[in-house]
Amino acid sequence: MAERRGLGKGLGAILPESATGPDMRELPVKSIDRNPEQPRTNFSEQALEALSESIKASGVVQPLIVRPAGKGRYEIIAGERRWRAAQMAGVEKVPVVIRDSDEADRLEVALIENMVRENLNPVEEAKACAALVEDLGLSKEELGKRVGRSRPQISNLIRLLDLPDDVLEMLEQGELSEGHGRAILQVQDHGDRRKLARQAKNEAWSVRQTEAGARAMAEVPKKGRGKQALSAEETEAIAAATEQLETGLDRPVRIRPKGKGLVVEIELDDLGQAIEIADRLT
Repeated sequence: MAERRGLGKGLGAILPESATGPDMRELPVKSIDRNPEQPRTNFSEQALEALSESIKASGVVQPLIVRPAGKGRYEIIAGERRWRAAQMAGVEKVPVVIRDSDEADRLEVALIENMVRENLNPVEEAKACAALVEDLGLSKEELGKRVGRSRPQISNLIRLLDLPDDVLEMLEQGELSEGHGRAILQVQDHGDRRKLARQAKNEAWSVRQTEAGARAMAEVPKKGRGKQALSAEETEAIAAATEQLETGLDRPVRIRPKGKGLVVEIELDDLGQAIEIADRLT
């Protein structure tokens, strides 16, 4: 996963988005420590490796926010994921903004107020959620309660940032909706995502039509082997089943064709959630 795109104008005033400016400086990675009170302790190794490769190529784009911890050391307020990935990349120094000890609470309040009170587009909401969850360590459940969204909705918002930049721009401009973005994410290849987004935009597709387009695109290799693509009725049935499962499990769910049947994929944060769901089903 590459580094997140820059924040919107309002969010950019809350979290710095580039490693330049009068408040920026560089600190040795070894002089920075994680916040021991940071509630988030699990980080996807695969995501960290992808971010590490991005940092090797482009450096740390968005600075960490740190506070003085005494004796020449600093503690992370926001940006632990970037700090971990920078270490994996072998980076010796990272860009930082130094703030006071109460800054984490102020950042959290400001971002949440920005989400609740401002008329943000889906991409700006996704960036705010990512900052709160990935940088400040707020759980998705707690964030959902504070902004009036469910945990799957928060997860789905953050996933929007996996879309190609030009597709994100369509969402920012209001040419496609959040629902269109989720439908496009069903396609795995970035090139296919761009193609589907352009078609949905140019032909003014509904979200359901875009979902059908994503299913049809996923079926192309199987059609070459004599398999038939899903019908519109099957696509709608899968969409309805997905929604019911997400409501019942309170987790993001994806249903996709495989051979003559279907595969159900449930997005989980850790093994504990898998055990919890298994207990509920037995």
